[in-house]
Amino acid sequence: MPELPEVETVMRGLATVLEGRRIAHAITTRPDLRWPFPPGLAARLTGAQILGFRRRGKYMLMRLDGGHSVLIHLGMSGRMVARPVTDRANAPIAHEHFALETADGTRVGFVDPRRFGSIDLVPTAAEEAHRLLAGLGPEPLEAAFTAAVLSAALAGRRTPIKAALLDQKIVAGLGNIYVSEALFRAGISPKRLAATVAGARAARLVPAIQAVLAESIAAGGSSLRDYVQADGGIGFFQDRFKVYDRAGEPCDHCPGPPGCDGIRRLVQAGRASFHCPRVQR
Repeated sequence: MPELPEVETVMRGLATVLEGRRIAHAITTRPDLRWPFPPGLAARLTGAQILGFRRRGKYMLMRLDGGHSVLIHLGMSGRMVARPVTDRANAPIAHEHFALETADGTRVGFVDPRRFGSIDLVPTAAEEAHRLLAGLGPEPLEAAFTAAVLSAALAGRRTPIKAALLDQKIVAGLGNIYVSEALFRAGISPKRLAATVAGARAARLVPAIQAVLAESIAAGGSSLRDYVQADGGIGFFQDRFKVYDRAGEPCDHCPGPPGCDGIRRLVQAGRASFHCPRVQR
């Protein structure tokens, strides 16, 4: 599933081709994705002007001039594809279930083979009250996300810190890749109890989270499996992974055998974690 950097990158790409444009046509080719589309969605979007975009966690919000926002979640395999309207008939894209065509000739389609993505329509003034957004934790790249805030959220939690950081109520937008990478940078074991990550450890972890997210956004995200940017390009942060998907390889601090056997993979709550036991405690 795309994580915060990938969603941010897609959103920025959409803003480039859609912001300020008017929707000449909106198209749905089926009644639902993960959940049913709002009634009359295509008709309600046709003619609207796109004012701007906002990201909340792993969700995108496209704000319209009529006082509503289109909420978009890419799910497991969803991607947004921007192309000229003239390409539509010549090269149809399989699994394109929703599309917008602008008055100046751009078509943006939501392509989702597994249909775990979702689209909804919400009053812009009530975005934060939407059922998918209301319980989200703080945005990790905003100033309000501090070591003190994270320490308070983790207080008393007896789950491993890896699982706690994947809880979107603790912090919004993090997933398997960036939690593994941030914990390595902070020198914290994914097995450590969340309640013990406070004070000095939280003070290391918060900037590590922020740094790895910012670096990934600058690299266009991580292209694994289905993820591509809106223009079809791929991200490059996977080339900079320190531990994720690198089991058995040396980490940046590895002295080699016999002092260290390299990065290890373990499964926590059904999810793979990657860490260096020598560096992360």
